[in-house]
Amino acid sequence: MKLAVYGAGAIGGFIGARLAASGVEVSLVARGAQRAAIVEHGLTLRSAEGELKVRVPCVDDPAELGAQDYVLIALKAHSVAAVVERLPALFHADTAVIWAVNGLPWWYFHGLEGPYRDTRIASVDADGSLSRIIGARRIIGCVVYPACEVVAPGVIQHLEGDRFTLGEPSGEKTARVSALSDALRNAGFKAPVRREIRDELWVKLWGNLSFNPISALTGATLDVICNDPGTRAVARAMMVEAQTIAEALGVKFAIDVDKRIAGAAAVGAHKTSMLQDLERGRKLETDALVAAVAELGRLVGVATPTIATVLALVEARAREAGCG
Repeated sequence: MKLAVYGAGAIGGFIGARLAASGVEVSLVARGAQRAAIVEHGLTLRSAEGELKVRVPCVDDPAELGAQDYVLIALKAHSVAAVVERLPALFHADTAVIWAVNGLPWWYFHGLEGPYRDTRIASVDADGSLSRIIGARRIIGCVVYPACEVVAPGVIQHLEGDRFTLGEPSGEKTARVSALSDALRNAGFKAPVRREIRDELWVKLWGNLSFNPISALTGATLDVICNDPGTRAVARAMMVEAQTIAEALGVKFAIDVDKRIAGAAAVGAHKTSMLQDLERGRKLETDALVAAVAELGRLVGVATPTIATVLALVEARAREAGCG
């Protein structure tokens, strides 16, 4: 199995290091100081189990790697459009693309039975280039649960979690998704294959949609957001609006809103990725995490007043902070 990780940051580096250590032929695509450190010193993963260092090819031009069996995309959603034209250099006829990206994915409606089949979500694929260049037939959905951080160039700190839930958009349990699940499990991850990957995607999105922008607006960590009556109420209202949208699309939630909030509170004093991006002056993931949900609300005729209000505020906050 040949697997390239496009975006060897926190999550990409975490997956890449463990897979390489387990014997998978792994290559990385990175840039800047991260790439330079990996090339010179190798990729280091720190966790409760100790320190792991691997030597793997790391390039900034994917054409140097050639065709792969799997390409794992571990970028922020808004970063993919800038590199999408470089991805075909990694493809052969049967290359699978593992979409390990937070937020509503551009392929959400691909092959989905019902009136919205193959609808393009403009918030995450404005000009259709992702669908056209990657092609939804290549996609394997992946819901990312671990929390990691790049603590120095080439050094990843694993904070918690080891589950990557996989699923074909079609719901089939194909040979390619089974082989990927086996490889991830062999590397020490939990990698269940789910028939209804969209259901699990929404459970993860529930938190990203609400806690991320609220944290960027308030500077609060997850425990504070979930336990403060005011911010908890705002988050819960956003989640209820999102659930109404998802259920209109046929999604079934395995847990209720309050259990989901309790799970986030249990994480403790954790800064969301959106708050970290705001503090570092980076572009925020508002399109895939918030705007796309509001877009689906308009599509199915569900009002989203709380989501729309928080979206307007966090977009203004990002402009004021120069995050763009």
